[in-house]
Amino acid sequence: MPNQVMHIGGDVKPPIVVSQVDPEYSQRAKAAKFSGTVRVYLQVDENGHTSHIRVVKGVGMGLDEKAVEAVRQYRFKPATLDGKPVPVDLYIDVDFAML
Repeated sequence: MPNQVMHIGGDVKPPIVVSQVDPEYSQRAKAAKFSGTVRVYLQVDENGHTSHIRVVKGVGMGLDEKAVEAVRQYRFKPATLDGKPVPVDLYIDVDFAML
């Protein structure tokens, strides 16, 4: 099953975030004091790098693009199956909240 993207669960252990970047607020969302959560789909390869990033549930206001920019920079300890790194797909919620 090399290079087949697997789903987390059972014997497939999830990847672990080792480096993540906080998303930036778009000027438009800042001005409107807008908050929301963007759900992003992505794949994490055997080296812990992200790919195939896309917005599944967006909130608009320029935040969808900012969420993708941030997730693109995430790095993971890869998911494993029987102790060996495997590519997996997962969903991440990127929260935008005005403080």
